[in-house]
Amino acid sequence: QVQLVESGGGLVQAGGSLRLSCAASGRTLSSYSMGWFRQAPGKEREFVAAVRWSGGYTDYADSVKGRFTISRDNVKNTVYLQLNSLKPEDTAVYSCAAKSVYTAGDYRSPSVYPHWGQGTQVTVSS
Repeated sequence: QVQLVESGGGLVQAGGSLRLSCAASGRTLSSYSMGWFRQAPGKEREFVAAVRWSGGYTDYADSVKGRFTISRDNVKNTVYLQLNSLKPEDTAVYSCAAKSVYTAGDYRSPSVYPHWGQGTQVTVSS
């Protein structure tokens, strides 16, 4: 079983930046593909970004493409999400998720990820 803990959220002004971290324990992340999702109040959870277990493939939601960057450090067992040029509409709870490389499915679908962190709040003021 893999446990995930996010950190790095906070309050930032529009145009600012944050770096979110997702630290894993229990299992090495090298055999897991990772995703970041977010959920704003009253809205459904939505896909933000994903990175394949090898780090060679990344995918982004159109709303964050060019502003957010997902990366991973399998030695540190940590996945990162760099958030730049933040907008008020980016305000949400951001959660990381992990799925085994042996689990098929769409990286953008929350349902394929069995392991989740508790989330970290990102608030962007205008």
